[in-house]
Amino acid sequence: MSAPVAVLSLATASPPHQMPQAQVAEVARRLFEDKFPQFDRMAKVFDTAGIATRQSVLPIDWYLQPRSWPERTEAYLRGGVDLFVDAAQAALDEAGLKGADVDIIVTVSSTGIATPSLEARAMARVGFRPDAARVPVFGLGCAGGATSLALAARLAKATPGAVVLLVIVELCTLAFRLEDLSKADIVATALFGDGAAAAVLRCDEGGFAHVEGMAEHTWPDTLDIMGWRVDPQGLGVIFARAIPPFARANLRPAMEEMLASQKLGLDDVDRFICHPGGMKVIDAMEAALSMGQGRLDHERAVLRDHGNMSAPTVLYVLDRARRAGLPDRSVVTALGPGFTSSTVTLRSAA
Repeated sequence: MSAPVAVLSLATASPPHQMPQAQVAEVARRLFEDKFPQFDRMAKVFDTAGIATRQSVLPIDWYLQPRSWPERTEAYLRGGVDLFVDAAQAALDEAGLKGADVDIIVTVSSTGIATPSLEARAMARVGFRPDAARVPVFGLGCAGGATSLALAARLAKATPGAVVLLVIVELCTLAFRLEDLSKADIVATALFGDGAAAAVLRCDEGGFAHVEGMAEHTWPDTLDIMGWRVDPQGLGVIFARAIPPFARANLRPAMEEMLASQKLGLDDVDRFICHPGGMKVIDAMEAALSMGQGRLDHERAVLRDHGNMSAPTVLYVLDRARRAGLPDRSVVTALGPGFTSSTVTLRSAA
């Protein structure tokens, strides 16, 4: 019998600049209340988001001037490569491996455009071999943590013995803008931070968890729920429909369908490890999946300490969960553009 796909290691990396929520709220009021007539009514989102602080690749003063797409791209390349290296090196160190041991590199990022992609720019710093396979992935958004973990597991399973390094880098703060504001921009200013995560996978009996299954569900006619708009300033967030009520109404049947494809039911899952898109999204997931209120404690803690970092956020939650002790079976899940729910089912290797 072949060895299972094991998650050998997991690491997170945060940029150096702290953005306390109270400070961001104060700055946002100063910048927006005269430009956006509805700001006073929406300002409460800074208090109800459940966030104490976030991290960013640039100090808050950088965001106080209008920035062009080239300026944002320069910041993305500089900050993104640094975070890639930090996360990748930490994951390799935990696995007892070096960059030269990596056979396949999966790089996930939707908050900037880089060609050559981030792993190519980081090859010398991490020490990747020239023949390492590169798999850059764009467009997964907040679902990217779960979707790319599944992709990395598929690649490991298809290439027994290969070391697969997954690195996720998102610099959401670079979408912050001063002009042409929408309600979605105000919400994004209150929610999003920067961060990275990395994991090493291989067909192996070791590691802290084994990948048991994976599944996705994309709802029809939902392209408007979440995404990017493109304009001369760069990438701007789209939230055309509220996500919490959609999740509350639609997540459970989709999750039941995804689990059924693995011959599992909701009762077979000991712990859902969820992407904390926001406090109301966490509440909606607890309700939809019949979890007790407050059950998603790691999710609330990550949201409090880092905000919503898009794709890597769910791996921050997984990291906290595994350090606390993973139960026998857990399901990593995230919602993102498409509109899509992605899942990865894990069995504890302890």
